[in-house]
Amino acid sequence: MSRKCEICGKGRLVGNNVSHANNRTKKVSYPNIQSVRAAHNGSVRKMNVCTRCIRSGKIKKAS
Repeated sequence: MSRKCEICGKGRLVGNNVSHANNRTKKVSYPNIQSVRAAHNGSVRKMNVCTRCIRSGKIKKAS
């Protein structure tokens, strides 16, 4: 499964873990991507969509 939303393009977020001793190591957090059957541009297909787009109604789930 792709780790990028096909609607809004939301992808991974990169930052640093900062310890008490101020040591910095890279960390990566990914959006909550779900595989959904959706009606998009007049056809029904499986899409990888973030939960924010599903909840806000940017896609119409196919029944």
